[in-house]
Amino acid sequence: MPMTRRLVLGASGALALPGLLRAQGSNPIRIGEINSYTSQPAFTLPYRNAMQLAVEQINARGGVLGRPLELITRDDAGRPQDAVRLAGELYNDQKVDVLAGAFLSNVGLALSEYAAQNKRLYIGGEPLTDAMVWERGNRYTFRLRPSTYMQAAILAEEAAKLPAKRWVTVSPNYEYGQSAVKWFRQILSAKRPDVQFVAEQWPALGRVDAGATVQALEQARPEAIFNVLFGPDLTNFVRQGNTRGLFERRAVVSMLTGEPEYLDPLGDEAPEGWTVTGYPGELVDTPAHKTYAAAYRQKFNAKPMCGSLVGYSLINSIAAGVAKAGTTETEKMVEGFRGASFDTPAGQATYRAIDHQGTLGVYVGKTALRRNEGVMVDWRYIDGKDLLPGDDVVRGMRPASAN
Repeated sequence: MPMTRRLVLGASGALALPGLLRAQGSNPIRIGEINSYTSQPAFTLPYRNAMQLAVEQINARGGVLGRPLELITRDDAGRPQDAVRLAGELYNDQKVDVLAGAFLSNVGLALSEYAAQNKRLYIGGEPLTDAMVWERGNRYTFRLRPSTYMQAAILAEEAAKLPAKRWVTVSPNYEYGQSAVKWFRQILSAKRPDVQFVAEQWPALGRVDAGATVQALEQARPEAIFNVLFGPDLTNFVRQGNTRGLFERRAVVSMLTGEPEYLDPLGDEAPEGWTVTGYPGELVDTPAHKTYAAAYRQKFNAKPMCGSLVGYSLINSIAAGVAKAGTTETEKMVEGFRGASFDTPAGQATYRAIDHQGTLGVYVGKTALRRNEGVMVDWRYIDGKDLLPGDDVVRGMRPASAN
């Protein structure tokens, strides 16, 4: 989709959210969304589809505050500087009310800093870095998706049950990967003081030399591996690891690998028995998820991906926050988003007032092969609120000025 294309979705009716019937005129509520559509299409294209579905559904029920939602998307190509430039264009030229989106953590942090400097509301959908809501958190930034801390916490809990003592890590060398490894090491070491981290590999994002990486990890003679690679880097790593026997008789704990965006490209090469966070897709049989998945499949003739779940939940969270605020005035929206609850296909979630982190939860399970395709099995869903540190810990990390 070209960078200039606009998704304008209009309507009538009423959505069952507090305050939606307080009409404020018929002008659309404009959401400016920036994402890495060309550099990370496996995740972001299903994500955009689901945003479109959510906007259509909300508008068909009356919009928000009696006004339709309008979604305007832009492509940052994975570059923070482009994202910041586009944010200025969306606010200054397109007059958007809310800024949303980003995939990569470094892009999300750049948009967060733009929001703070310009006193504009930004809702990060996908960026996982904890710095966005903690060390570099600010009044104007909220984040939907479970963070690296939340995902590392559940994976470390599972890893602590393993007999393995010698661990190695492999992770992309940027904010997301650095944060994931930091928290996994810290949490696992607290649970299991007998573990050792004997080697680490930090390939550049999108440029992994999989053969050399696998060889370096093998030379450390690990008993277990913590992996944070995703996308094509993961595919190359798994193929080289399978070829060279890296995963034989070794436990692997892996962040995001259970997402169909990353399992599907592996086909019958998908690993079996890895402990992963991810998304089981249409295997989730709760009523809310079944209704959402059926609507998504009917509209797009495709299965919902993890990106779809995030995009759909993001739009519903924005609708709930604006409805709670009762206005699109920025400072009042900030107060409205604090503590705002919203429905997602995975269950109800909330933007915590203390750090603006969403409580959308985490699916954790094992990888397996079914009909020559990788899937998640033995999975369970953990509510995000049960994976976050207490208020005292958060206060120690988040700047006082962020409130």
